[in-house]
Amino acid sequence: MAYTAHPSAIIDKGAEIGEGSRVWHFVHVCAGARIGKGVSLGQNVFVGNKVSIGDRCKIQNNVSVYDNVVLEEGVFCGPSMVFTNVHNPRALVERKNEYRDTLIRHGATLGANCTIVCGVTVGAFAFVGAGTVVTRDVPDFALMVGVPAKQIGWMSAFGEKLDLPLSGEGEAICPHTGDSYRLKRDRVTRREAEA
Repeated sequence: MAYTAHPSAIIDKGAEIGEGSRVWHFVHVCAGARIGKGVSLGQNVFVGNKVSIGDRCKIQNNVSVYDNVVLEEGVFCGPSMVFTNVHNPRALVERKNEYRDTLIRHGATLGANCTIVCGVTVGAFAFVGAGTVVTRDVPDFALMVGVPAKQIGWMSAFGEKLDLPLSGEGEAICPHTGDSYRLKRDRVTRREAEA
């Protein structure tokens, strides 16, 4: 076994878990789950059958990653944040054939107790603040807060707020990495600093 798992964890036969991953207390990973390398699944995490988790993701305590959720590489899921997979659930109506796909792009952060309503894409390196409710797609590098989520700024890949306007045009440099960020047509792009 190339990963480590606490004895209380339940890992169903058929689940794929990558090398160097850590599975903590009371985790349940369903048979169809695909989990990359170097992933951390905190205490009491649930991972559904139709779930893909990329390399080096960190999923903190009490998070359920339900069917039809895809996390690309390096996604951070804060404690007790919530995914959904049905838009209009009812206990008395079977809707398993109505699951909506949710995509969390490379390097995004989903803060503690936030909710990601199914059917959205959260962009690369976006930052969703604690307690935020995301109901629409989130652009790359966007900083989102509130209920419902509202964009209040832009974040660097390092996780620092960038000195850029919300819209229009602008440029900023991350003081930690030297990477440059350019805002044009309400879209931020990054050029990594030369080594």
